[in-house]
Formats: sequence, C-alpha cells, structure tokens
Amino acid sequence: MIHYTKFLSKNNNADWITFVHGAGGSSSIWYKQIKYFSKNYNLLLLDLRGHGKSKSIPINPFKKKYTFNSITNDILEVIDAEKIQKSHFVGISLGTILIRNFAEKNPKRVKSLIMGGAIMKLNLRSKILMFLGNSTKSILPYMWIYNLLAFIIMPNKNHKESRLLFVNEAKKLYQKEFKKWFQLTTELVPLLKFFRQIEIKIPIYYIMGDQDYMFLPSVKELVKVHKKSKLYVIPSCGHVVNIDKPEIFNSMMLDFIDQSG
Repeated sequence: MIHYTKFLSKNNNADWITFVHGAGGSSSIWYKQIKYFSKNYNLLLLDLRGHGKSKSIPINPFKKKYTFNSITNDILEVIDAEKIQKSHFVGISLGTILIRNFAEKNPKRVKSLIMGGAIMKLNLRSKILMFLGNSTKSILPYMWIYNLLAFIIMPNKNHKESRLLFVNEAKKLYQKEFKKWFQLTTELVPLLKFFRQIEIKIPIYYIMGDQDYMFLPSVKELVKVHKKSKLYVIPSCGHVVNIDKPEIFNSMMLDFIDQSG
C-alpha cells in the first residue's frame, strides 16, 4: 500500500478531504493547506507510488508498466483501508487527472472534486514536450527533462517557489521511476478526450492561475459545456495554485466544499 498521512479533526462528524499531488511531487506540497483545513476536516494526504515515502514500495513484477487505472487503484486501496465512505478530493496538475479518473471509477465515494492547475487537454506545445521527453528519456538524465518541463510550465519569477519545490522533490525519484511515470503520457490524449466528452455528475471546481497559459484555455472551454463544473481564475498566479496563492486557493476551496456539503 502507498504511504499516507492522516490529520483528524476534533469534530467527530467532519468530512474527509483527500489530497493528491502531481508527478514529481509528494504530499509535502500541501503544507500550506494542512493547518487551514485540519481544524474542521479530516485530511488524508497521499504519496503516490514512487514518490515521497512511497518511494520504496515494490511494484508487481508481472505488471511493471504504470497505468492511470493502476495508480487510481492505489488511492482506492487507502480509502478502503481507512473505511472512508466518501471524501472530497483535491488534486494538483497530474493529480487532477487521477482524481477525475477515481471519480469515474468510484463515483459513490466522491463528494466533490477540486482541480488545481487542472490538465484537461494538451496543447501543441505540451504535446511536443511529451514527444521530446519520451524520445530522450532513455538517453538524457531525467532531471534535465524535468527541469525543462518545470521551467516551461512555471516560467515566471513568481512561480519560483513552486518550481523549486517540485524540482527538489523530483530529485528524490529514481531514473527508472521517472520513466515509468513518463510512460503514462501515452494514455493522456484519449483519456483527457473522454473526460471532456463525458460530464460526470459530481460537483467540480477548477481553480486555475491566470498565468497557467498551457492549461487554462482548455479549462475555460470545458466549463462552458459541463454544467456541474465551475472555474475560478486567480490573478498573478501560475500552474501550482496552492503554493503560488495559498490564501486565495484555500478560501475558494473552502467555500466550494461548504456549498457541496
């Protein structure tokens, strides 16, 4: 089972919030949310396979390739182990794809989805980056590729804290682990197309930075047609909204969760 950390509220009837980080990160990226939400909610922070304290978890020798479904099942295993019947789910970057997939597979276990820096479509630049990454991942050191991706996705000075945090966390990955996660990009285009075409009957709140130029345009288009989805755009903010603008992110997320019940 993947590693996870719980923070329990003193309120016995408190809802659960499950936090899912992105590729190259770990549960440590939520440090600006823990104190704010732990007063009134039970928190579950996951370290995805190969990340953070889940780094040493052995993979099934007969299923060496990672898939979005297999990683989603890792999340379900923790939810089941803790006997959590229903939870709000929060994801950042690739974590938004995982929680959206979780909701697709297990809709009765999800109260709402909060999608920070959501990836719902790859533009031409991101497709080129994925192609170059896949072409060179066996040749170049993975940190060269990751540093390039981090800089392109989070290029501004005010993105520096987010960029450095993810780069430092990515340094803890192994080269083989990076390759396994990067192979997931081959699933991305059809999976994201499915998410855009099929609206799930669960409240979804997209919280995006106005400087998230790679992913914000597609989310704006998506919320026009998905009636249960809402979008809030944070000014002067990049891709990793929970770190760039934590006060606004926390406030908007709390309002949405309270409304979702």
